[in-house]
Amino acid sequence: MLIAGFPAGAWGTNCYVVAPAAGEECVIIDPGHQAAQGVEETLKKHRLKPVAVVLTHGHIDHVASVVPVCGAHDVPAWIHPEDRYMMSDPEKALGRSIGMPLMGELTVGEPDDVRELTDGSALKLAGLDFSVAHAPGHTKGSVTFRMPEAADIPPVFFSGDLLFAGSIGRTDLPGGSHAEMLESLARVCLPLDDSTVVLSGHGPQTTIGRERATNPYLREVAAGQGGGSAAPRRGM
Repeated sequence: MLIAGFPAGAWGTNCYVVAPAAGEECVIIDPGHQAAQGVEETLKKHRLKPVAVVLTHGHIDHVASVVPVCGAHDVPAWIHPEDRYMMSDPEKALGRSIGMPLMGELTVGEPDDVRELTDGSALKLAGLDFSVAHAPGHTKGSVTFRMPEAADIPPVFFSGDLLFAGSIGRTDLPGGSHAEMLESLARVCLPLDDSTVVLSGHGPQTTIGRERATNPYLREVAAGQGGGSAAPRRGM
């Protein structure tokens, strides 16, 4: 399996390109602010053909390049219905203006083909299997994508802004909820095998085992104590 990731734009949001192997079809995850060039370079380097864009949530730092990427390759974008409005109205999603100079660089709106994700659904794209879990807390429509263990890699978990190395996503923006974040951590993350590789929306990769042992939020959820505040939270 091929997973190529790179941080993009003002917020350093991780964009991922996933394929069975070089020279095959692929899926693009979270093409955010200024990610289009990195996507094209990755596709060219590995000789990949996109079949879909999938989004962990609707914040502008994760979706800003959806329109140009989908348009360039005539592919659909998948997003949870509760976050769909954010593609066309990113300022409402943040509860404030993100600034005219930055907005001037963005193509705000929906691509021609938008499809909606549902909790528990199974997506088969580019010959790959993605299990979708609705994980509200950072936003109402946040989701995660889990891929099963393959011959050459352990299970992979694209956590978006739910779980980071040593931290979790912020919950103070419109649609955020600390209580829902804790419930999502308990329901979605804790059942995963310790070997599961976590590829998050910001920062370095980690594993569920490492986070279970060291992440203060996940540790306190596991202990039934309801969450913590020892580590700074990330994301827009």
